[in-house]
Amino acid sequence: MFVMRFLLLLILCGLMSSQAPAQSDRLSKMQQFDNDDYEQIAPDSTFLKLKNAYNRAVEKKDQLAAANCLSQMAQVCFHLGHLPQALDYHLQAINIFRKENAYLPLASNLTDVGMLYYYNKQPDLSRNQYEQALEIYRSLHNSAGIALTYGMIGHLHEKQQDYDSAFYYQRRALTTYILADDKKGMSKIYENIGSIYEDLAVYDSASWYFNRALDLNMQTGEKLARIEIYNNLGDVSRKTGHYPEALVQTRRALLLALDLHEQHQLAGAYRDLAKAHHLAGNNDSAFYYLELSRQFLLKTYSDENSKQVALLQSVYDIEKKNNEIERLQNARKTNRIMTVAIVIVVLLLVVMSILIISRQRLKLRNEQILSMQHRQIFETEKELMEAALQNKQLQEGKLKEELEVRSRELTTHTLHLIQKNQLLEELRVRLDEMVKDEKRDQKKQLKQLLAQINHSFNHDQYWVDFRNIFEQVHQTFFDNLKKYCDSLTSNDLRLVALLKMNLESTDIATLLGISTDSLRVVRYRLRKKLNLQQGESLTAFIQSL
Repeated sequence: MFVMRFLLLLILCGLMSSQAPAQSDRLSKMQQFDNDDYEQIAPDSTFLKLKNAYNRAVEKKDQLAAANCLSQMAQVCFHLGHLPQALDYHLQAINIFRKENAYLPLASNLTDVGMLYYYNKQPDLSRNQYEQALEIYRSLHNSAGIALTYGMIGHLHEKQQDYDSAFYYQRRALTTYILADDKKGMSKIYENIGSIYEDLAVYDSASWYFNRALDLNMQTGEKLARIEIYNNLGDVSRKTGHYPEALVQTRRALLLALDLHEQHQLAGAYRDLAKAHHLAGNNDSAFYYLELSRQFLLKTYSDENSKQVALLQSVYDIEKKNNEIERLQNARKTNRIMTVAIVIVVLLLVVMSILIISRQRLKLRNEQILSMQHRQIFETEKELMEAALQNKQLQEGKLKEELEVRSRELTTHTLHLIQKNQLLEELRVRLDEMVKDEKRDQKKQLKQLLAQINHSFNHDQYWVDFRNIFEQVHQTFFDNLKKYCDSLTSNDLRLVALLKMNLESTDIATLLGISTDSLRVVRYRLRKKLNLQQGESLTAFIQSL
């Protein structure tokens, strides 16, 4: 019956331990690389002081001081298990440190964020933060930071049961600490390596590394870290069946925990004593120590809950106070702005009134001046328009006279061409008759004369003069004609010009030096080029251009 009660208590403590927010483990890991004696603090008052310091730093625009306050506030929240709030403060601090190029505190906060991601079961994000911190420490040649980060990465691999990588990084950390002669860091790495061997059930190696860590710890005097080492030595002894030795080591841890008032460690030490007594067959003692462990565990959770409630109340009060201060400041700013705005509006109204009166006077004066100027301009423009109208009338009369002269010249020139070609036609007929005569001695000369006359029909000089005069009389005629067809030949243009002058077909044939039948053929081809429909008059089309 006693054994059943003991087992029930053991199960109860185990359930309470597993359902707790892993705060003891967080504290242990936080101390993993910061082995200063942990000082019990009042987190609500500490947080309040940090918050006030942060507000002062923001008012003074001291970014680095504000970031340091955020980092310390995050550590308080981390200690009390407020991981989301701790992460938020750390990320704010990281952003400021990046902007200010404060690389050392930036790397420290990155490792803290990596630890937060680890507890949130996000190992990939945790490893990413550690890698960023490691890169910064390497650039700064900071041996302590490099070794610390190696140890954290090794611990991460250990929890993922990747023991080869865990050994690799822990040994790199150990090498770095040895080169720096950092006994405190060496002690912790020896303890970490011992934990890996303990996980692998290689208890001889685990015991050797734990003892090595204890020797170095004795030299540095880190009592809080020594509790962990004693607990680890007790675990190894208990797991190897050396129960008296396990009880000795655990009692050493218990005494240190009592001395440092570490309730988490006290609960763990009592629980380990209960396990050792139970395995040794001392169930009365096991039950006694298990009950003590349960009481301390309950007291610890009660204290932690009180601290968390106090912290939350402090945060709430701070936020409430800040909101009220911000509201008052905004109200004061609003009143100040409204007062300034009213004064400015009044001044603007006065100035605008003065400007409006001055502007009205100036406007009246300007209107009078403009009216006089407009009247003068109107008179001047009227005179200029009358002069321009007279000029235009004179130019129109002159143009009419020139047009009449050009028309007479064109008609005279055309009649001259008709007479010339008629004369040439008569000469050609007579010469044809002479050629047909049998007088052979004149035949050669007559042929030459006939060739000269035919050449005269094809000479373009008169046509050039004719076209120049024609274009002066009928401006843009040929441009309009080319819109319908731009592939007209010079002979086509001559025919179109003669049709525009409304000459008879016989006169046109005489001027072109062709027969009336040939003229009909040429007219037909011209109709096709101009795309005229059947029945549409060629002459009427040309006259319309």
